[in-house]
Amino acid sequence: MGASHVEILARQGATVVFGDVDVDAGRDAEDRLRDNGLDVRFQRLDVASSQDWTDVVHVVREAGGLHVLINNAGVVDTRGAEDTGEGDWARVIDVNQKGVYLALRTLVPVIRDSGGGSIVNVSSVYGLVGAVGYIAYTASKGAVTLMTKSAAATYGPDGIRVNSIHPGAIQTPMLEHELAGLPAGARDGFLEATPLRRFGDPAEVSACVLFLASDESSFVTGAELVVDGGLIAAR
Repeated sequence: MGASHVEILARQGATVVFGDVDVDAGRDAEDRLRDNGLDVRFQRLDVASSQDWTDVVHVVREAGGLHVLINNAGVVDTRGAEDTGEGDWARVIDVNQKGVYLALRTLVPVIRDSGGGSIVNVSSVYGLVGAVGYIAYTASKGAVTLMTKSAAATYGPDGIRVNSIHPGAIQTPMLEHELAGLPAGARDGFLEATPLRRFGDPAEVSACVLFLASDESSFVTGAELVVDGGLIAAR
């Protein structure tokens, strides 16, 4: 979904600095978007690395400051506690939870110095409800949900809004990876459990990111925006 978020913000006239641990994919996205006249810049970023976040600070300050931060990086693991090794647990927590913590610790001062702004943390429906298996994933995304509320309360006086988005089944490579780790029939099960009877499109999540990033949501902070086709409502 990250590339979709970058594009929708850039098409609104934003200068977008975006990061990914996959340098080749990041450079390809940068070239494609620049070829379409969009003002974007790729920076190699491992979200679990404090040094990489420090490097990002230099880049965004050179770009003129920071008003919007989107924390979108994530990995999924469908296994329960008995089947999840400590290394697998650490990987999910490092990317999904520690990455958000490092982003806040490193970039909130830049947003404050820029006059305030908006932070959007991409959590998940599994940051709101439990699931069979998914022990590391639900732990990490549930943490993001409450980290968002804590940050909203802490940084509101600085003019910084912080909200979370909770996607359901969105048609992405990550969803395909997730389905591959589940029993046969999981795809149909997701569709049957979703009242709209389809998977979401990344652009539909990006539209919600844009709303929370913009002044259209100027009195919204500490909120959970669910984008799941009705999945949670039907539970």
